[in-house]
Amino acid sequence: MQLHEYQKFAADFIVGHKQAAILLDCGCGKTVIALTAIKAIGGKVLVICPIRVARVWADEIEKWDHLRGLRYSIAVGSAPERKKALERDADVYIINRDVIPWLVDSVEWKWDMVVLDELSSFKNHRAKRFKALMQVRPKVRRIVGLTGTPSSNGLMDLWAEYRVLDFGKRLGRFIGQYREAYFVPDKTNGVIVYSYKPLPGAEERIYDRIRDMTISMRCTDLLRMPELISVPYEVHLSAPEWEAYDTLKKEYVLEEITAANAAALSVKLCQMANGAVYDDNGDVVNIHTRKLDALEDIIEAQCGKSLLVAYWFKHDLERIEKRLKALGVSYARITTQEAIDRWNRGELAVGLIHPASAGHGINLQVGGSTLVWYGLTWSLELYIQTNARIWRQGQKSNTVVIMHIIAKGTIDEQILSALNRKEVTQDTLMEAVKYCLRT
Repeated sequence: MQLHEYQKFAADFIVGHKQAAILLDCGCGKTVIALTAIKAIGGKVLVICPIRVARVWADEIEKWDHLRGLRYSIAVGSAPERKKALERDADVYIINRDVIPWLVDSVEWKWDMVVLDELSSFKNHRAKRFKALMQVRPKVRRIVGLTGTPSSNGLMDLWAEYRVLDFGKRLGRFIGQYREAYFVPDKTNGVIVYSYKPLPGAEERIYDRIRDMTISMRCTDLLRMPELISVPYEVHLSAPEWEAYDTLKKEYVLEEITAANAAALSVKLCQMANGAVYDDNGDVVNIHTRKLDALEDIIEAQCGKSLLVAYWFKHDLERIEKRLKALGVSYARITTQEAIDRWNRGELAVGLIHPASAGHGINLQVGGSTLVWYGLTWSLELYIQTNARIWRQGQKSNTVVIMHIIAKGTIDEQILSALNRKEVTQDTLMEAVKYCLRT
């Protein structure tokens, strides 16, 4: 295989910049770009990534001829296993982002270069992984951030991501400086500020500040991508089902929807839209089967073609699996390499994925070209990344279909609208909750 010209350009950019942010759509080959640069630069490199992506880095090293000779060590598992892997003689050390605090506290630092795959994992400056990495950041000579979704929840995300890359040179050393320069308070309660909104022209000014160390490209501009079709699949509740829905909804109505309780309340509304809800004892209360019926119809319409199904709640998974068993179709949870391989070999009629565990680094484009969202997520980042499991380079179909099973009149409509507008913020969530409680 040969690198695309844009991949060569991005690799050269990393070589020429000690601090770099590579913002490429999913499927554009961020991993091989970084590895190509690593091979050219040399030295000891630490790759920090989601745990399920660790094997992807190793696979890329083994797949490309020009990367042969790069020695790697995957440091996952128990603490003794990680430590043993980090003591091996290698060029590239691959570690799970969640154990960065352990790494900083337990292992002597020896890496010249750090690659952050996903950079967006460091958007929270209060997170332990961010604080731990900043402790050793002065020891890092080179650093690269890779992501396809740098600001999935708004421009405020960018401060921490670039702070870890350039020590705050471009967007300020302190979050307060960043807010004051580019934002104004939006939702407030006295002196308490719940959210901020960008000042006029803030987005352009921010991008101007980071332009010199950043590459941003979209797959649709670089590659011949399959056509992406996004469609809603509406289901309608019957009068008795609406009565049950409304009864449960009223039990959760609060006099005032605040930032503190809006998220919890939206979870209940999402569960009810999907057809079941957990009660106070943790038991599942079934409301309707409309989405299960719709999924059954979609599977039948596939005429034997594989279908990927994204779910969110545990009781959704259990109810889906029960229905699939009744239908007698082959299925598996996409949680292991064996299941991924079975999917890509076309052995499964249905693959079940959770966006939080399958949103990064898993290549599923060989096994199918249709994804159904049984239940939606407010996370724009997870939504985009999950869709990119099949809408990416290497997809053989000319068309990729993303279907959303939407319960008409419920919070589903507000979530899908927000995702389509790419405006998933706390304010959007609160307004959606208020709307659903009014109707």
